[in-house]
Amino acid sequence: MRDQEIREALNRHWAASNSGDFATEHDIYHEDAFLDYPQSRERILGRHNIQITRTLQPSNKRFVVHRIMGSGDLWITEYVLTYDAQPFYTVSIMEFRGVKVAHETQYFADPFEASEWRKKWVENMDGPKGQGSPEGTLARIGG
Repeated sequence: MRDQEIREALNRHWAASNSGDFATEHDIYHEDAFLDYPQSRERILGRHNIQITRTLQPSNKRFVVHRIMGSGDLWITEYVLTYDAQPFYTVSIMEFRGVKVAHETQYFADPFEASEWRKKWVENMDGPKGQGSPEGTLARIGG
């Protein structure tokens, strides 16, 4: 039952993140939660500060969730975060205490061109209807 509650909370969180509903987006965090951005070496302490930093971001952003998986206290979301038309492939690792996030770590990666030399061993992840592209669909977040 708890896993289903967490999955539903994550679905609400990512949908709110995409729509700009900052209050609902941050309901998922404990008051004393913290958020780590290892690539910039930043740690944001407290739900209030996490929300303020996101509210004040000067860019236009969009979230397209590709996969949510986890159970118990550890959940991972793979998504594309687009800031001002620039996509970033992103992984969010959320550690829960009860049904709220105590700690989140986010990793961001720029897209890059596939190497020509390995082309014969790979297939393109962008399937029909752009399922693997930044233009995918939020409807897949139940996944």
